[in-house]
Amino acid sequence: MTRSHISHIEAGRRMPSEEDARRLDTALGTGNVLTSFRPGAEDDGVLADYFGGARHLEQQATMIREFALSFLPGILQTEAYARAVLGMAFPPVSPTECDKAVVARLNRAKIFQSAKPPVVWAILDEASLRRPIGGPKVMAEQLDHIVELTEAKLIRTHVLPMSIGFHSLLESMLTLMWFDDQPPVAYSEGVRVGKLHDSPAVVEALQSRYALSLSDSLSRDDSLAVVKATAKGYREHGQAEHPDQLLAHPLAQVLLQRQ
Repeated sequence: MTRSHISHIEAGRRMPSEEDARRLDTALGTGNVLTSFRPGAEDDGVLADYFGGARHLEQQATMIREFALSFLPGILQTEAYARAVLGMAFPPVSPTECDKAVVARLNRAKIFQSAKPPVVWAILDEASLRRPIGGPKVMAEQLDHIVELTEAKLIRTHVLPMSIGFHSLLESMLTLMWFDDQPPVAYSEGVRVGKLHDSPAVVEALQSRYALSLSDSLSRDDSLAVVKATAKGYREHGQAEHPDQLLAHPLAQVLLQRQ
């Protein structure tokens, strides 16, 4: 561990990993005190093994760029949405395990409460907005939350229209992260598998893919209008006599109304 690394931990700018705590316990002769009481230890055994490294880096990043394909990004999820996603795990989990997983996911959003939160951009595939995870009420609340974060300038949101067809990020979700004291990394995830990428060539290639998809996305204002209209559609759908009706205004109609 470098002096800079330890300094960031002491100043609260870096979340110590389990390995960090173990090394410090060894160096300081404190048994397993730091390992047992380190911040985030309560999430151990709850998060997927392949996500642990990315989870710690997420707390340290100064800039995060998210791409959501099927589910909305974890750091943006409401409790109800997270519970709907995690509660459908297979094999099924117990209510207690689900509760722990929900708490761990919501803890990730605490980055927005820090004295200097990271700069967060999110590209949302239109499909992730229109898939009714948890039902209309949950989705309306979730999309309202994204609107609130966007209007508070805690995140910058862009919607990638389904009309684009194939795009460069269609294969999986993607998170890009930048830091003050180390090179950028990328994290990609699929079904029961996730990979943290630190190879400069691979990270640069994924950054280029993100930039390409961002160029195909709607502007911030148009994206915000679409998210608001979709949330409104979910609320109307929840009160409708025929629940199989359209969930929201077609994207083209929303944009036409803004002209």
